[in-house]
Amino acid sequence: MADSKSKEMVKAAIEAMKDKKAEDIRVIDISNVSVIADYFIIANGNNPNQVQAIVDNVEEQLYKAGFADPKVEGYNSASWILLDYEDVIIHVFSKEDRLFYNLERIWRDGIEVNPEEI
Repeated sequence: MADSKSKEMVKAAIEAMKDKKAEDIRVIDISNVSVIADYFIIANGNNPNQVQAIVDNVEEQLYKAGFADPKVEGYNSASWILLDYEDVIIHVFSKEDRLFYNLERIWRDGIEVNPEEI
């Protein structure tokens, strides 16, 4: 089961995403189905600038909260940016790419968690 550090990171990331108006924020607990992480957070923005702004704010707020710098993939294209914080992996998509890749379907063996209940 996910530890409290992961939960704190998820809370901080969700707040940072909300600050930049991220859409359809989903949290999937994958701790029982994968060793790669405890949680996936998936959200989308409406355009490349918003996608980058969401990611920038997540990085800034998590840094301020004392979490180490993530590995970042896809920042320049801004159609799917991945932030890997080891225990928490954050995916911020454009709307089109989110529909195309449909991570929620791929990771349906995980447990979707209400972001408000973390």
